[in-house]
Amino acid sequence: MKSLFDKSSIDCSKRITINYSTSFSLAIKMLSPKIQNDIYAVYGFVRCADEIVDSFDGYDQAQLLMEFETEFHKAYDRKISINPILNAFQDVVHRFDMMELVIPFLKSMRMDLNKKEYLTKKEYEEYIFGSADVVGLMCLKVFVKGDKERYNQLKDSAMKLGSAFQKVNFLRDLKHDYETLGRIYFPNVNLVTLSNEEKNTIIKEIEADFEMALIGIKNLPSEAKFGVYTAYKYYKSLLKKISKTQPEEILNTRIRVDDFTKLFIIGKSYLRYQFNAIL
Repeated sequence: MKSLFDKSSIDCSKRITINYSTSFSLAIKMLSPKIQNDIYAVYGFVRCADEIVDSFDGYDQAQLLMEFETEFHKAYDRKISINPILNAFQDVVHRFDMMELVIPFLKSMRMDLNKKEYLTKKEYEEYIFGSADVVGLMCLKVFVKGDKERYNQLKDSAMKLGSAFQKVNFLRDLKHDYETLGRIYFPNVNLVTLSNEEKNTIIKEIEADFEMALIGIKNLPSEAKFGVYTAYKYYKSLLKKISKTQPEEILNTRIRVDDFTKLFIIGKSYLRYQFNAIL
């Protein structure tokens, strides 16, 4: 029965999420069970594409990405795929009308293969829109259950949250991105001589993104609010830790939030949610 294969497809997407991101998998568990599977499907697709361009060195990454994209389009047209990740994702794309968001995402993935440095703010913003903002919008479509009016009301905040998450990841992964992947995302920033002033300018930009994102989080449906708020607080704590770290340390290590702090964030977020303190 196809229903069994569909369930297995979601299970594969869920396993990808758990294996690759403890933080996001915890946040997804804070969502209503009614929407968890759809978010697992989104994350599974996004993570697979990201791994092709980031981790599969030694293989023909361009060919693999092209085949992944081709197979996705086949899955979308046929409404089925023997690739469980694509099978789960195509169903979500159809039900929530996401195709216009998938195109820029895949474009940014191709940029990761061919572009190593972003020299202008326009290039930088184009990449972030495709790699992060649209992922936030995909999730928002699920959260509002396809309600176009509510989606349009919250889309700017969802994009800002996606941007903030991505920029925090850039700061956290400076060493790996620069030394291993040869990428420099922040325009006009010299990573070899990164200064506190440059770091603080980036942090202020991210803080502004978070401020606008919180406006939208407060107005999310109850089924999504706690999980998204938990992810927001986690990334805020990660940014705070980065802000207290000297540039040379950021360039030589990957900044992390320990497991105890993650559990504390979840507990505190839950209390704020229960007492409507997020509102």
